[in-house]
Amino acid sequence: MSTKDKIITTSIMLFNQHGERAITTNHIASHMGISPGNLYYHFKNKEDIIRHIFALYSKHLHTQFVPMEKQDEALTHLTGYLDALFELMWRFHFFYDNLGDILSRDEVLKKDYIEFQAALLSQVREIVIGLREVGMIAIDDEDAVELAHMLKITVSFWTPYIKARRLSGELIQQDIYNGILKVLALFKAFGTEQSIPKINLLREKYSKLAAQAEPV
Repeated sequence: MSTKDKIITTSIMLFNQHGERAITTNHIASHMGISPGNLYYHFKNKEDIIRHIFALYSKHLHTQFVPMEKQDEALTHLTGYLDALFELMWRFHFFYDNLGDILSRDEVLKKDYIEFQAALLSQVREIVIGLREVGMIAIDDEDAVELAHMLKITVSFWTPYIKARRLSGELIQQDIYNGILKVLALFKAFGTEQSIPKINLLREKYSKLAAQAEPV
């Protein structure tokens, strides 16, 4: 792994553990055992690091949440979406926690984020339509847009909602699995007679994963 990639990986870890606002470039450099000058050789400032992290976040969404084709097996595809969603929510949870503040400090990133979210809404809607086309859900075009909005809202605000209700403010993997169950509940509301048993199997799967992720 290159030094630049290590800086990004370390930054994500520290931001997730301590909160983005509490971590400076000096903290990142110190944790890595490199000089601040070495870090600044690769990144101009912390905002530059966050922009690169956002690029990784965006890439994950674009590559892992591709609308399905009619010949695809719906349950397998939906499982793939949910597994990728877990990785996204766990790996980048700091970004959801402090989103408003992060965007308020960086006009370039805020513009990119707004444009990205508009494209993402369309992408999520296409996924919803794809699930309808293979008989997984029954939904009209208007409600497909509303469901896409609700899915995005649930994913974006689940982790800060959990942290705000916990004195420690910490997040564990069990919380993410419980968030996935909320996403499944949204899909189940539109489930077809033939798909409800399959959705229930997925609920059992993620319920078991949540139980196994209980802190010791």
